Amino acid sequence: MTNQTQVRQADPRAGYLAQKAEIDAAIAGVLDQGAYILGPQVEAFEREFAAFLGAGHAIGTASGTDAIVLGLKALGIGPGDGVASASHTATATIAAIELAGAAPVLVDVQPDSFNMDPAALAALLARPPLPIRAVIPVHLYGRPAAMGEIAAIAERHGAAVLEDASQAHGAALGQRKAGRFGALAAFSLYPTKNLGALGDAGVLVTDDDALAERCRALREYGWRRRYVSDEPGMNTRLDELQASVLRIKLRRLGEANERRRAIARAYAEGLAELDLRLPAEGLGERHVYHQYVLRLADRDRTRAALSERGVATALHYPLPVHLQPAYRNRIAIGPSGLAVTEQLAGEILSLPIYPELPDEHVGRVIEVLREVIAGTG
Repeated sequence: MTNQTQVRQADPRAGYLAQKAEIDAAIAGVLDQGAYILGPQVEAFEREFAAFLGAGHAIGTASGTDAIVLGLKALGIGPGDGVASASHTATATIAAIELAGAAPVLVDVQPDSFNMDPAALAALLARPPLPIRAVIPVHLYGRPAAMGEIAAIAERHGAAVLEDASQAHGAALGQRKAGRFGALAAFSLYPTKNLGALGDAGVLVTDDDALAERCRALREYGWRRRYVSDEPGMNTRLDELQASVLRIKLRRLGEANERRRAIARAYAEGLAELDLRLPAEGLGERHVYHQYVLRLADRDRTRAALSERGVATALHYPLPVHLQPAYRNRIAIGPSGLAVTEQLAGEILSLPIYPELPDEHVGRVIEVLREVIAGTG
């Protein structure tokens, strides 16, 4: 075991080391300037991220979870309101809905894209268990959801769309990037994301001037004038240190996403003949492979065998939200049920993928997985 190549599934430290000199200088500059919350670095990052997406406004927050909460509050959604989303997602999506005071209502996902099934959403909105005021599609693993269909269905039923683009920085449908299809979009900037800080951070984007103004007030106690709350707000401020790091990393995001896509192509070519369901990229889609997630029947044995050979993997996510102890038997489910979601939970496996992953490690993952699937590993 000690002589085997050890392959990490993710490595945020490698992302720091790849830009260490620039990041260290940026942090030192913030420490010297003496402004640490909502200062010039945050303002610059917000401008630059909005420009990257082609959005009118970006509002920095303390986390991606807070970005969703803030977006729902800015839309006026709270107690008594239903919010449709998926159970096959990070718990943060559903936790944020409840933190805003609203009630999650969960719909199934598509078996190949892993994203919200528009047919399941349509069935829910035709017969909702409570008024559905918003829809939160998740662009899971870096593949954009079917936003044309989802947005049209939501509009017909008078529901706002708030995209959870936390795993899709730079993903696109045609010429429109993920985060550009709804009234608002939330991005997590957690260290392992395609665009990651060195701690918790998030950002909310919108084209609506009034929504942007309200988000900026609500993220800081409802202030429009300092120390005067026009309405009840919250405290979810992006700090200057994280913003300075994010500005450096944003400059390399396109290159980093291209590297993820190159790794994905290598996996697709090297694993094509195996009895696996590999991730796909639909017509007109740009997948940015936050995770490279395949499906296989004998997942747990395969994962154990890979680990024994020095290849780390992950499960994103091992248990759907509606089956987790905190949510079981109390979260509403749409009329189509969650059969695909529950099947996926026992079959998905995330292979190593991050921009600094060496080619030799990519090759090692392919070699070991081929051996394991063939029964020789």
